[in-house]
Parts: sequence; C-alpha cells; structure tokens
Amino acid sequence: MSSPLPESWGRHLDGEFDAPYMQTLKEFLRVQKDQRRIVYPSSENWFRAFTLTPLDSVKVVILGQDPYHGPGQAHGLCFSVRPGVAIPPSLINIYKELEADDVPFSAVSHGFLESWARQGVLLLNSVLTVERGQAAAHRGQGWETFTDRAIATINEQCEHVVFLLWGSYAQKKASFVDRQRHLVLHAPHPSPLSAHRGFFGCRHFSRANAFLQEHGMTPVDWRLPVQPEG
Repeated sequence: MSSPLPESWGRHLDGEFDAPYMQTLKEFLRVQKDQRRIVYPSSENWFRAFTLTPLDSVKVVILGQDPYHGPGQAHGLCFSVRPGVAIPPSLINIYKELEADDVPFSAVSHGFLESWARQGVLLLNSVLTVERGQAAAHRGQGWETFTDRAIATINEQCEHVVFLLWGSYAQKKASFVDRQRHLVLHAPHPSPLSAHRGFFGCRHFSRANAFLQEHGMTPVDWRLPVQPEG
C-alpha cells in the first residue's frame, strides 16, 4: 500500500504505519466501518494537513484536539471547516484576535483555512478522526502517538518553527519542543469559555511573523480569500 503521506513526511513517518499501535488503530477504524458508524472527516482527508503542508515547508504549527463532529465540518485541518459551513465559535474568536493584532486581516464569512496551510501553517489535530455527533470518540486509540511523532519530527528536522499552543492540552502535547531552536507561544484556548482569560490580546500572529522575519523567512499572510477555494 502506498503511503498516505507526501515524501517529505513519509521519510520520517512511514514506519509508523507498521507499528503495533497503528495496527490496533486500523482495526478500530475497520470495526467502526463494519458497524456503519459515520466517521469524520472522510478517509481521503485524514492526512490532509500533511498533504497541504509538507515537512520542509512548515513554519508555524497550530495544534487542535480532535476533528469537528458535525456533518460537513471536518476536512483534515484543525479549527478549519469546509466552505458553506457556519464558522465555529473558537474560529470566530481567532478572527477577532487577528483583527486586533498588528497584521493585515479582515474577517471573512467562511472558516476555510487551507490558504494558511499552503503557506506552511500546519493545522494539526491530535486525533485525526471522530464519530459523528460523538466528541472525542476516537481519543486513546492511537492517533495521539502518531501525531506526537509528527511533532517530534518537526522539532528534530526543522529550524525556527513557531508553535502556537492554545490551551493546556496543546501545551502539554508539545511540551518537549526545543525552545532554543523554535519559538513556543502559549495562550488560553480560543473557545468562548476561555478566550477572555488571555487568548484575546496574545498577539500570537504578529509575534510569529516577527520571529519568521528575524530568521530570514517569509511571514505568513493571515488574510483569507473572500471566496474560499475548495
């Protein structure tokens, strides 16, 4: 079977697909299919974040937990939803912070973030699948081990990456990142439950771009197209 990952990632992660934990995960997902449970996103989008953001282009990492579990939302990028789907509350707050930060940005009427991913922003969930209507249903089945290895690969193979870690879950997951080589920024999660505790005003987007420019890298254009492409 061919690797679901682009070559830059596959060099480091293809071996994971033969590991015992991944065999267990594959069996779990097979049973879900046999039981006719609806899994999001569709299988062709499980590794979409890796496809859109090859390892050698990673500039910024944003970590989420698991995919959205509503119909039509998830498409393989954390915080992002398909065109035509209502913008989730956390992403609305991300847009608010972008508008307040010192970067060019105007809020748009969609939540489709692929343009960020194509610029080197890895929008990675810790868990890459979920059952419809059942938040966190696929946690603890093996995806976390795979995404831990992906983060470790970035830490080891890349230079001057910005990690935007929102909430205690993301901060714990990437706690091992080498702060001598990378910039690690912490803030509360942008959820309406916590955004007012310090996500608003964190200025992570301008701080990320300043760091990239300091190291001779092109900053991220956080502006989104008015009409999403996809």
